Amino acid sequence: MAKAGQRIGYVRVSTLDQNAERQLEGVAVDRTFLDKKSGKDVDREALEGMMAFVRYGDTVVVHSMDRLARNLDDLRRVVQTLTDKGVRIEFVKEGLSFTGEDSPMAKLMLSVMGAFAEFERALIRERQREGIALAKQRGAYRGRKRALSDADLATVKSRVAAGDKKAQIARDFGVSRETLYQYLRMSE
Repeated sequence: MAKAGQRIGYVRVSTLDQNAERQLEGVAVDRTFLDKKSGKDVDREALEGMMAFVRYGDTVVVHSMDRLARNLDDLRRVVQTLTDKGVRIEFVKEGLSFTGEDSPMAKLMLSVMGAFAEFERALIRERQREGIALAKQRGAYRGRKRALSDADLATVKSRVAAGDKKAQIARDFGVSRETLYQYLRMSE
């Protein structure tokens, strides 16, 4: 159980190879909650755990707004939920903190900075799509590795024809049922 006045860190990295330690490097916290998931994921266990853990008088420290929320609405909701509990929230990168007793200017800053973070993420996705399209034109982008080889697909087809359950076939090949169905549709 948290004692009043703890500093709780929340860290989110999108991929397993990203460095989580650098987000709150040099920031003193009593406990850290870490999610290794994309921000677009609704189900972030560490965020939910942190939200349940914090108590009145605690401070939640996050590297930046985009690490905490998927979009502006999500950011407002999380900040509102925390401040309603009497929890202060600090965003290190933006140099902003919110307590629930914030002025209209502070609320405006939350919305503006959150909107910038959402806009920046949209630009990154757009540049990524453009880069992939250019790489495809050059023949440098091959896409994701195939889940099933041609030989695997032949085996899958023969097992389906023999009446094996598709769910079991998918498990045997280490793919989801949807992936199996996609391969079967493509081969028709």
